[in-house]
Amino acid sequence: MVKFLHIADIHLGIRRYRSEDRARDFFYAWRDCIERYALAEDVSFVLIAGDFFDARKVEPQAMNQAMYCLSRLREASIPVIAIEGNHDCHESENKFSWLRSLSQWGYIRLLEPVYDDGAINLVPWDDEKRKGSYIDVDGVRIFGSVWYGSTIGKSLPALIDQLREHRSPRHFNVMMLHTDVEGQINRPIPALPVAEINKLKSYVDYLALGHTHKSFEIDGWVYNPGSLEACSVDEYANVRGAYLVEVSDGKHTARLVRDYHQRPVLRFSFDVSGYATPEELREALFSQLRLEITPHNPYNAEADAGADAGAEAAGEAPVIELTLRGRLGFKSSLLEINRLREEIKKEFNPLLVMMKNQTVPVEYAVAAGLSEGVSRAERERRVIEDLIVRDSRFRDQAQALAALVIEAKRLALSDEPPPRIVEMIERKIAETQSSKAANAQ
Repeated sequence: MVKFLHIADIHLGIRRYRSEDRARDFFYAWRDCIERYALAEDVSFVLIAGDFFDARKVEPQAMNQAMYCLSRLREASIPVIAIEGNHDCHESENKFSWLRSLSQWGYIRLLEPVYDDGAINLVPWDDEKRKGSYIDVDGVRIFGSVWYGSTIGKSLPALIDQLREHRSPRHFNVMMLHTDVEGQINRPIPALPVAEINKLKSYVDYLALGHTHKSFEIDGWVYNPGSLEACSVDEYANVRGAYLVEVSDGKHTARLVRDYHQRPVLRFSFDVSGYATPEELREALFSQLRLEITPHNPYNAEADAGADAGAEAAGEAPVIELTLRGRLGFKSSLLEINRLREEIKKEFNPLLVMMKNQTVPVEYAVAAGLSEGVSRAERERRVIEDLIVRDSRFRDQAQALAALVIEAKRLALSDEPPPRIVEMIERKIAETQSSKAANAQ
C-alpha cells in the first residue's frame, strides 16, 4: 500500500486585511497539515498542486515558513512534488523562479512540461539536472503541468497525446493540474468543462487539481482539496482541506482531512430599521451580538487547545464580519462605523472586525420605498424633492426646485458652459420667486 498527501493553494506570504496574525494563519495551516497528515502518517510523498506561494516574488518570512516544513519533510525522506500555479508561476521571459530554485536545492521536485518548437513534451525526471515532467515514486507515476489559464482547452489535446505515450500500466498514474472546472465556481470566468476533463480518464487514475478554493470530487477520480485556509471572509463557508490518499492494487481511497489550524470566522447581519437614534441602534446591536458571541479570552487558549480546530473555542480569536442593512432612522453621518468597530473589538476581543455598511441613509429612504417599476429618473426626482422638503424655507417650492436641480445636472453632463448654467438657474429662481409672490397676493 502507498499513502500520499494531496494539498494545493497554500498561499504562503498572503497579505489580507493588513493583519500579520492573519498572514501567520496560512503558515499555521501549512505546518499543522504537514505535521498531522504527512509526517505523522508517514506518507510516501506530498503533492502540491499549485500556488504554494501567494506571489512569485517571495518575502523572506514566507520563504522561512516554506523551509520550516520542507526541511522536516526532507529529513523524513518524504519527497515533495509540486507544480506552479497562477500565483507563483515564473515570468514568461524569465527562466528563474523560487519554485525552480527550491527544486534545484532538492527541497521539492518541480514537474514541468518541456517545450520544443512550441510542442509540449513530457520527459522523465532527471535527478542530476533536477528537472523533468513526470516521476515515479513507490509504484506511482506522477505527471506535472503548468498554469495554462484560459488556454487550457487548447493545450489539453497535446497533454493527452503525451499522457497516452508515457502513462505506465504498471503504475498508478497521477496528474497534477491547476485549473478551474465548470460547475464548481460562481464567477463568470472561463473554466475547463467536465467533458474535457473526462478525456484524461483513460490515462489518469487520480487527477490532482488545485486553484479553486473549495474542495470537490468528480466521479471518484478527480479531486480538488481547496485552499488550506480561507483567502477571504467570503470563502470561509467553503469546505476545504487536504486529501489523504491510500493506493492498493491499483485502487485508491481519498479522504478529505480538515483537522488542522483554521481561523474561525463569525458572520452576522443586523437590520438598522426602526431605530431613531444611534444610541438605540447601538444598544440593540450589542444585545444581539452578546447572545451570539462569547468574548474571546486569550488566557484560555492553552486549556482549549484540545477542542476542534475549526471551532471558536479552540483558543483562536475569531474574525468577525458584521453587515449593517436596512433603512437608517437618522442621518448617515451619525452612524459611526469606526466607533462601532472599536467597541466590538474592546468587548469581544476578536482578531479582526470587518464592517460592511449596506444601509439606506434616511436622506434616500423615499427611493427605497418606491416600487420596482419606477424609473431611475423618477426615483432621482423623488429623492431630490424629499431633500428639499426637509427645509421649511423651500418646502412649498420643492417640485420646481427639484426640476431645476435635474435640469442643471443635465446641462452640466452635456458640457454646457458654466455661465449658461448659472444664467438658467438665476432665471428659474427669479421665475419661482415671482410665482410665489403672485400666489401670496
